Amino acid sequence: MDHPGTFGKPGFLSTRGPRGGAAGPPEGAERAAATQSHVMAAARVLLLVSGRPESVSFAQSVCGRLGAGPGLGPWPTHCGLKRGQLLLSDKPFPGASARLPLQRPPFCPFAALDQQQPRPPVTELSTNRGVDLGVAIILQSSDQMVLLTRRTHTLRVSPNLWVPPGGHVELDEELLDGGLRELGEESGLQLPQGQFSWVPLGLWESAYPPRLSWGLPKYHHIVLYLLVVSQESQQQLQARIQPNPREVSAFMWLGPEVAAAVAATEDGTETPRHLSQDLPASVLAVELGDDGGARPLALPMSTLLRTTPTTTEGRERVSTGTKFALRLWLQHLGSVTP
Repeated sequence: MDHPGTFGKPGFLSTRGPRGGAAGPPEGAERAAATQSHVMAAARVLLLVSGRPESVSFAQSVCGRLGAGPGLGPWPTHCGLKRGQLLLSDKPFPGASARLPLQRPPFCPFAALDQQQPRPPVTELSTNRGVDLGVAIILQSSDQMVLLTRRTHTLRVSPNLWVPPGGHVELDEELLDGGLRELGEESGLQLPQGQFSWVPLGLWESAYPPRLSWGLPKYHHIVLYLLVVSQESQQQLQARIQPNPREVSAFMWLGPEVAAAVAATEDGTETPRHLSQDLPASVLAVELGDDGGARPLALPMSTLLRTTPTTTEGRERVSTGTKFALRLWLQHLGSVTP
């Protein structure tokens, strides 16, 4: 985790200038500017406000800062994709490389905190750091299947969730490189250069715990979903998968029909969308045993269609952000029906 703004005593608070002289305003201003520049360089998610980049406080809703209303979104957002950093704006700006949908869950705790009066005491929220940046890879095979992995039940954050491979972007790391690194670390898959294409799909404002009813959030990320299309088939890719048992307890491949059903069970909505009657009772997955060996797993469809519970529990389900990413993938394929 990065903690922008936590650098010990800022230089501009020094009471002595060079060689013991009094610090004059020019040097103080220069040091303040240097410290601000250091903060901005360390910040992972920046917003363009009135033409100037600003870091986002951990406790602030990114969607809210960009003018998101009370609706469910998504909100079109202009993005500058840089090394280890994301610059966002609700308006076009020079250097913007993409216009992507930005979404948050209907029960986003940061949106709820924005509306809550009085707000929780500062000591109860992490206010000395910004919003972190993550990247997740929607890996599509040549036969239009996508890979999901199940996080182990021993992980502190989001245990037992089905998600695409992904994680933190390192400072000064290209976003695609970060996603491919996480793909390799979690699944063992290394994609040969020249044998895949990629495109950014969308942005997700993520919190953990995901609901205020679970407790105040301790993690805050903007997750960039990247679609990576391999020239290899699902069978070819699966033959090379070697999951990391410290992070992954199972994996599976979803086709468009099942993905559409999973994406339709949108968390936070009152009325579920119409689901096809032709869905299979289960989906074939591969589970890692305690001995490290892999075995087939018939995963009930009902497990994939679960939504986020209102109370803390480690029930297996597909994450809300993953459902959003699957909808974007289906739109990219042109497979979504009105």
